[in-house]
Amino acid sequence: MLQVVLVEPEIPPNTGNIARLCAATGTFLHLVEPLGFELSDKTLKRAGMDYWAHVQWKAWPSLQALRAAHSSGRFHLFTTKAKKSYLDARFQDGDFLVFGRETKGLPEPLLAQYPDDCLAIPMSNPHIRSLNLATSAGIALYEALRQIPQIPSAS
Repeated sequence: MLQVVLVEPEIPPNTGNIARLCAATGTFLHLVEPLGFELSDKTLKRAGMDYWAHVQWKAWPSLQALRAAHSSGRFHLFTTKAKKSYLDARFQDGDFLVFGRETKGLPEPLLAQYPDDCLAIPMSNPHIRSLNLATSAGIALYEALRQIPQIPSAS
C-alpha cells in the first residue's frame, strides 16, 4: 500500500480532497502535526464529504515519529526545490509520498538532510511558484500507482 504524508497541512479543503483521493485509491494517509485546523472542521469534512469512513489514516506528533515507526520505509520528499523530477523516480509498493505545508513546503533542514529523496513536479512557466497541494498529491500518487500498479484500470 502506498502512503501519502501531509506535514503540517494548513488548509482543510486540501486535506479533505487528499483524503478522498486516498480513499479512492486504497492509499494510507498520514497527517503530521501540528495541523492548521481541527479534524472535526466542517470544511474538512465537506471537502472529504462522506468518504472519511473509507479513509485509512493516522495523525502523528512529528515527522520524526512517523519515520521512526517506519524506519525501513522509502520516503519521497516533494518540493519545488528539487533538481530531480518525480518522472525519474521508481516507486515501489509501500513508499511514502511526503508533502509539506501549503505556504512553506517541507522544512529546509529536512530537504538538506535527504537531498537524494527530493522530487519536483516540473512546471514550464517560471512565474508559477508551485501547484496546489491536492493537485500535487494527485499527480504524484497516480504516477506511483501507474508504476506499481495497485488499482484496477478503467474498462
